[in-house]
Amino acid sequence: MPYLIAHQWQRSLYAERIKNPDLDDVLILLEHPSVYTLGQGATLEFLKFDPDNSEYEVHRVERGGEVTYHCPGQLVGYPILNLQRYRKDLHWYLRQLEEVLIRVLAVYNLQGERSAGFTGVWLEGQKVAAIGIKVSRWITMHGFALNVCPDMTGFERIVPCGIQDKPVSCLAQWIPDISCPEVRSHVAQCFAQVFDVEFGNG
Repeated sequence: MPYLIAHQWQRSLYAERIKNPDLDDVLILLEHPSVYTLGQGATLEFLKFDPDNSEYEVHRVERGGEVTYHCPGQLVGYPILNLQRYRKDLHWYLRQLEEVLIRVLAVYNLQGERSAGFTGVWLEGQKVAAIGIKVSRWITMHGFALNVCPDMTGFERIVPCGIQDKPVSCLAQWIPDISCPEVRSHVAQCFAQVFDVEFGNG
């Protein structure tokens, strides 16, 4: 799904829940065509190209964090949650998102790890998942991106998440035949476990 279409979808769901916090929570799982996004406070120094004169699609959005890259083969998750149903604690929420992805990796007997002082999930010292969120009135948007089997060359044009000394990788490095559709079902199952929810139809 093109990034701007998904972004508008998120914003619509988010705005509805700001107005009516009793609406059900939503988890969107999808892939994007190649696109770079910058968090609201991100600095352009982490781009290795001129965004004003670029062949690449670049958008600044309202999440936290620095620049990241989305492309086919990367599974992106956008939870639209009312944290008042869970815990009103942003650090807790970030750790829960990490826990979802660590459990997904465990399905494949891979040991996902946290890195002190950073948000995201690492595998053998290489970052395989990025997280960037926005929360207002305890309603969340944006979320996580798990590198399943993408073309990694797009990451060479940025300093991913502004982290100079930690390489990025994807699950296909460990599991060559892995695919986003199979991982998507595991993400949904692990998300339901970690947040103790059940999914309806959608």
